[in-house]
Amino acid sequence: MKPRIIVCGLGRTGYKIFRLLRQQGAFVVGIHHKPIPGEAAGDVIIGNLCAAATLTAAGIKEAHTLVIAGSEDELNLSVMMQARVLNPGIRIINRLYNLNLGERLDQTLSDHLSMSVVSLAAPLFTFAALGNQAIGQIKLYEQTWPIQEEYIDEHHPWLGRQLSDLWEDPTRMPIYYLPLEGEMNLVSAVLSGQKLNIGDRLIVGIQPRVRQIRRSLIKKLLKVFTSLRQFQQHGQSVVAGAIVLLAVILTATFTYMSTELSLSVVDALYFSVGMITGAGGNDQVVENAPNSVKVFTVVMMLVGAIVIGIWYAMLTDFVLGNRFKQFWDVARVPLRHHYIVCGLSGIGNRIVQQLHNSGHEVVVIETDSNNRYINSVRGLGIPVIQGDASFRTILQTSNVHSAAAVLTVTNNDATNLEIALKAKGLAPKIPVIVHYADPDFAGMAKQVFDFEAVLSSAELAAPAFAAAALGGRILGNGITADKLWVAFATLITPSHPFCSNLVKEAAMSANFVPLYIESNGHIIQGWDLLTTYLKEGDILYLTMPANRLYLLWRNERVCGNQV
Repeated sequence: MKPRIIVCGLGRTGYKIFRLLRQQGAFVVGIHHKPIPGEAAGDVIIGNLCAAATLTAAGIKEAHTLVIAGSEDELNLSVMMQARVLNPGIRIINRLYNLNLGERLDQTLSDHLSMSVVSLAAPLFTFAALGNQAIGQIKLYEQTWPIQEEYIDEHHPWLGRQLSDLWEDPTRMPIYYLPLEGEMNLVSAVLSGQKLNIGDRLIVGIQPRVRQIRRSLIKKLLKVFTSLRQFQQHGQSVVAGAIVLLAVILTATFTYMSTELSLSVVDALYFSVGMITGAGGNDQVVENAPNSVKVFTVVMMLVGAIVIGIWYAMLTDFVLGNRFKQFWDVARVPLRHHYIVCGLSGIGNRIVQQLHNSGHEVVVIETDSNNRYINSVRGLGIPVIQGDASFRTILQTSNVHSAAAVLTVTNNDATNLEIALKAKGLAPKIPVIVHYADPDFAGMAKQVFDFEAVLSSAELAAPAFAAAALGGRILGNGITADKLWVAFATLITPSHPFCSNLVKEAAMSANFVPLYIESNGHIIQGWDLLTTYLKEGDILYLTMPANRLYLLWRNERVCGNQV
């Protein structure tokens, strides 16, 4: 019997999860606070999401899994606690924005898995910016690999190649195979020498590369000159005040040198600076001077006090206020080949961190000076330009003409489109990646405006939630020709259905693709993987169709916290 799954909260993400699970043949019931057009009353229960009566009507006591997909952490926590009271043994997939809280809950509660839409979607935005046509992600060897779909046409370089030729490459791992005609498991195709034909689809994981940043002395000197130019823009008032103060001091110095006092240059300068700044000087210099010199000294004292006061105020505002931060951020904007992230939202913050950790230079444009992520981003040494990215001058300040890509990831779809169109107007050839929250209109926006990628976080994250609901702690997932497949790790125990089996035989009989094995601290992959017998304590990493996952889960719980 297939496990009964309840999806609670049918917003953009939740409803996508609900439809995906139903598409894969799962027995799924939804819960929402209002009716959904086109959905029957028995399929979607209407009511208060965290009320015991609503959960009971959805069959919480008989359900195997509950997916909580609301957009508010507080509500999701309430639903989780009420569900555990009604069914202590239910498995819960909980959507949480607070990652630290989610990790703590996973450690404290059994059969509880916290997932974040931001964490799932951000890598795909990053891969799109880097030029990868990624359809998903998978965690292998402690790295996040982009997943690409290779559609074999008459011009594809792999046309006619045997799948066995691709099996041994450690940087390009075959994950799923879907031939145009018939059905054949990837392992069977590899062992039989199957060739790639027109119309076949092959899903592969691409090993990411960390870029090493090397700055030459010439680039550093160019950066210094650029910084001086930006200083003139942001510190113009401070420089103007300093020039006026210097002019007053020089006027007083030359006046005292040319009068009957006959002071040397050093003495005249010393007396002028002390008199104008209020630090004190040799007052005996003007005691016996003519009245005209005394009147001039009085005027210089008054003028100096005014100039010094104004200049000190401007200097203090520049150093202690936001102007110096703005200057310092703008001065550190790379000249070329950098990534511009417009909007320091939750997903924007994750994208910035991933690009930075991969060795790429990043510039952030954010309107809110009190944004919760600004200090952490600046702590990484990443410049943050405070301003509206839809303004031409702000984009020009970020050197948009020579950037590698622009990502618009604010919390407003209209703003993201406006920024993207402005960036394309300034630099038509630059790749633009747009975040569009509504999954139904994301594809339309890409088609209408011809952007490189228009991605919806709900669309990207929903398959991972659906896959997790079908069983286990999922390492990756994707959809090929409406078929959802998942990647996960399973711990081999004495009661495991694969225990003591040869990997290639188990793969062909259960229709999964083995990726690699962790055995006693060693990694087994490639051809050696297929000829290995699975034994107790091994951890097998594999991919398989999601609609068959419950068969494995029914016999042995997929490895979760053990991995």
